[in-house]
Amino acid sequence: MRHLVLNRSVVRDQINTVAELGPGDSLGIGLAALLSGAERYLAFDAVPHAKPERNVAVFDELVELFRFRSPIPDSTEFPNLHPTLENYAFPSDVLTEAVMTESLSEARVSALREDLVNLAGMVTYQPQWQTRSRLSEHSVDLIVSQAVLEHVDALEATYETMFRWLKPGGAMSHQIDFKCHSTADSWNGHLAYSDTCWRLMRGNLPYFINRRSPSEHVNAAQAAGFQQIKLDRVLRDDGLPVTRLAERFREISALDVNCSGAFMQAIRPRTAS
Repeated sequence: MRHLVLNRSVVRDQINTVAELGPGDSLGIGLAALLSGAERYLAFDAVPHAKPERNVAVFDELVELFRFRSPIPDSTEFPNLHPTLENYAFPSDVLTEAVMTESLSEARVSALREDLVNLAGMVTYQPQWQTRSRLSEHSVDLIVSQAVLEHVDALEATYETMFRWLKPGGAMSHQIDFKCHSTADSWNGHLAYSDTCWRLMRGNLPYFINRRSPSEHVNAAQAAGFQQIKLDRVLRDDGLPVTRLAERFREISALDVNCSGAFMQAIRPRTAS
């Protein structure tokens, strides 16, 4: 719902197809998109995580929240969750009564639930997507992720892939977590390890933290062809100073060093530049 609210002025057309990178064990974002009127949800993960029983339970809870037009959970319930909103009321200006009546009809809810159980129809789940995905170009209206892109190794290639997937005028919306993910005592302490030490810490894990800076994400998005790139940073001054970071990170800007998270939005232009 946060991504919907923050992108309603960006995506001018109907959001029919939503893709999510890295949903993990819950497809909640995509299920909320479908209950908001989207016709198709595509979930792409690095390794299989989806748990059918959990997702059905989440779906049933979401149906009730939508039926009661419940407000979006705010900082009281989730104090560390980003992106933040100015207004957490149910977005009735977008999800009108007409939209909700159609989206929450008994027949549609039943069909969605069946598709979720079977991971078919309106719900597509694709693990190991970087090697197996064959999604058509220009087929997605909105791509979202929540604390995922900091784990992607092939960052530039991923932005290029998202650009190809999006329809002209489509948008991407990503919350990126630049903290250490419990790998160090300081929230940015992961930048103090040498590359050799970092490789040993990763071992054989299928994904880890890529340690790419906020500016590198912006540069990768620009190089892929995205426009109207907006990066809303969460800044902190209680991390390690640049002088205590590994040598290769000592040249990055203070703005990047102090960025613990960021919300990125960007548009695939409607016409070639």
